[in-house]
Amino acid sequence: MKPTIKPNNPCFSSGPCAKRPGWTLDALSGAALGRSHRAKIGKTKLAEVITRSKAILGIPSDYVLGIVPASDTGAIEMAMWSLLGARGVDVLVWESFGKGWGADCKKQLKLTDLNIIESGYGEIPDLSKLDWKRDVVFTWNGTTSGVRVPNADWIAADREGLAICDATSATFAMELDWKKLDVVTWSWQKALGGEGAHGMIALSPKAVERLQTYKPSWPLPKIFQMTKDSKLIDGIFVGETINTPSMLAVEDALDGLKWAEQVGGLKALIERSEKNLKSLENWVNKSSEFAFLCADKPTRSCTSVTFKVTDSWYAGLSVEAQAKALKDFTALLEKEAVAYDIGAYRDAPAGLRIWAGATVENSDIEALLPWLDWAWAEVKQSQAKAA
Repeated sequence: MKPTIKPNNPCFSSGPCAKRPGWTLDALSGAALGRSHRAKIGKTKLAEVITRSKAILGIPSDYVLGIVPASDTGAIEMAMWSLLGARGVDVLVWESFGKGWGADCKKQLKLTDLNIIESGYGEIPDLSKLDWKRDVVFTWNGTTSGVRVPNADWIAADREGLAICDATSATFAMELDWKKLDVVTWSWQKALGGEGAHGMIALSPKAVERLQTYKPSWPLPKIFQMTKDSKLIDGIFVGETINTPSMLAVEDALDGLKWAEQVGGLKALIERSEKNLKSLENWVNKSSEFAFLCADKPTRSCTSVTFKVTDSWYAGLSVEAQAKALKDFTALLEKEAVAYDIGAYRDAPAGLRIWAGATVENSDIEALLPWLDWAWAEVKQSQAKAA
């Protein structure tokens, strides 16, 4: 039967993600609009984003954290263009964004001592065989595959190379072992539901030393430059951004950080996300139509949760008919205003992707699940009549 209870918030997109519970435009009423970001009020708010982020995430005091252009993509590209080339590089790939970083290392930076270590969607490479004399670039959580690293035990504490981590869909939802990471990047638009276009980059003392002692053979655009005359541009890490930020987005980021503090900090954020994943696991355990794309529970994401279709009816369809079934399925959910933007990422295997981060209420996940079963049954019935 058609469910009667709908999610209060049908936003399950994996980026930009759902706003925090109770969010309204009034949350932005204190934004420093029409003011220079270099004025005292602007720099104070930008610095506050940095200090609150460091406190919530437990970033070590000797690490620096800055706000940079172009979301997480800008932050990770800044790191790669500024730091790589000093020694050999391994890039771990198990989803589309990691694949993009590997392609940039090969085709744009043209690194000669480069290994791209790849595994399929839903899986993860063998992390035990890495040589930590080399730099390693990886995603902590594959946003498009729903696969995360289980922990940081595989990262050598006495590594000579840098551990460069794209953690955009892991920060504020997963425990990061900061002392095992030299570069960590993320964006505002993921786990705390902020607006897009702004990225953050955290650097260990070891990464800062590399910046100050190594000069790449290629030219660096202004928005990638973190040093001047072989010295760190300290202003980047205290709120003096390289380019002009949106002060409206800054206010929104502050609102998300304050909410995170109010609900109990990082521990509570992780618990909220893991609880959402548990609800999805309970649903999958009873389903004969859907299964997790990531079969290995320890590496299954608790934020960008991905599913494949296991329905025997679906398996018997042509590729074109399968695509239509999934399109009709997600369109029906959107029409009913119960789930927006939950189709798989365009480069990923066909299926579903449901954001389950901390800004998503568990009651909304629970309300969504019966609608998934109903909508799939409706699509099957509709196609059977058409046939």
